Amino acid sequence: MNGVSGLSGPHWRRVMAALASREARTAYAQIVLGEDVLPDAKEQRRSKAIGMLLEAGLVEWSGDKGLEASDAVFRDLLSQHPKRQPKTGVDRFLRLGRIDRYPASPADRRQLLAWVVGQAIKPGEDLTERQVNERLLNYTDDVVLLRRYLVDFELLERTASGSSYRRVADEPA
Repeated sequence: MNGVSGLSGPHWRRVMAALASREARTAYAQIVLGEDVLPDAKEQRRSKAIGMLLEAGLVEWSGDKGLEASDAVFRDLLSQHPKRQPKTGVDRFLRLGRIDRYPASPADRRQLLAWVVGQAIKPGEDLTERQVNERLLNYTDDVVLLRRYLVDFELLERTASGSSYRRVADEPA
């Protein structure tokens, strides 16, 4: 047990930190290939690189053979599955901050649309259709559908002439 986040075996951060070091990466390659490890480096630098590899679990001491690359380190890393926190609220319908899908439930759909309009349009702001579309493009590629939903759910209103849009005043809490 490494004691890092309660996971047993190697921790990916240690492995990546070791491999981010040019000397440790070179030393690792030389160990994998069965070559002398950093033969031209000062002993302190050589020891530091080897220490990083040992701590990361990339190499291990093998009695008579000296240092060997661990056969299990990458398999162990891949077997560690961090538990994902379940998504809540509007995050359930977003992927990378954009709408992934529209909720079937009208209440959930309204919540998602209210979040979008709250993010994209300031209260009292008058915008042309083009300006609205440009802002909504941050949330979806189908801006026409999203704009229609915002109007249908009475979160965005269009002037009678159709020349501008405005966020509907927020309901009092």
